[in-house]
Amino acid sequence: MAQRDIRSLDVGMLRTFDALMRERSVSRAATRLFLSQPAVSASLNRLRDTFDDPLFTRTAHGVEPTARAHALAGQVERVLADLSAMLEPGEGFEPASSQRIFRISGSDYASHLLLPTLANELVACGSRIRLHWETSSFLTLTERLRKGDFDVAVLPRLQPPSDCESALLYEDRYVVAVRRGHPTLGEAATLDAFCEAPHVFLGYGSSALDDLIDQVLARQGRTRSMRVAMTSFGQIVDLLAQTDHVAVLPLRVAERFRELLAVHPLPFELPGYRSVVCWNRRSNSDAGVLWLKDALLRIARGDDHALQP
Repeated sequence: MAQRDIRSLDVGMLRTFDALMRERSVSRAATRLFLSQPAVSASLNRLRDTFDDPLFTRTAHGVEPTARAHALAGQVERVLADLSAMLEPGEGFEPASSQRIFRISGSDYASHLLLPTLANELVACGSRIRLHWETSSFLTLTERLRKGDFDVAVLPRLQPPSDCESALLYEDRYVVAVRRGHPTLGEAATLDAFCEAPHVFLGYGSSALDDLIDQVLARQGRTRSMRVAMTSFGQIVDLLAQTDHVAVLPLRVAERFRELLAVHPLPFELPGYRSVVCWNRRSNSDAGVLWLKDALLRIARGDDHALQP
């Protein structure tokens, strides 16, 4: 094959390639890049011409990389990382002049707590930063951080994670939450009523919290009835408000829905709740990710130091 002219390749094409490798879907790649699907398809066609290879073939569920694409993936990732580092000013990250896309994973409550303030501050300082917030399985978060699917993740942990960097956002405690007027837990949460009620929980998969609760109950010869798994706190609250189910929630989450929920102390002891922000160790050299992490910490702690225009 004749040698190709480097002018036939641009950064936008490399970003399209990287997004397709990560998402394996034209539509999801378009969402990741804040572009239209036709724009991504056009960029892919240019990539195919440049590399003289299909690169991604269509399947029933999206696109599948060819052998050539797999061989290019590591090189493209390194080039994009080097370009990102090269464009950062020597004195640090400047959000007002940045056009980066930051990807964050966290619960709907973490989004409620952090995202409005961050979004308003970025608009106020004239930044063109784009934010993508996604609720993702806690089980795969550290792996997706390693792969670069997310820049930071906000998640609950009984203990600090050992497989990535982390910083404490805030500490809280767990409570029992039910609808107001609950027939058996309306005034207080006794152990008998707690165990007999149907339970709803945040169903991201195996949960250290739920395992711990079941271990505590088992030591007292008790079990509970796990009935419904859901993927967001908002869903849980909506179910609690309309049924006689019960949930163990962080106090700050339950307090947000005080008009709907009755909140009681747990009828047993549990360690406190910890919300942490996590990032991959590789990102310690990325001034933009470190800025984002620090901004989330500042907002969660209520520090009155907004971004300046």
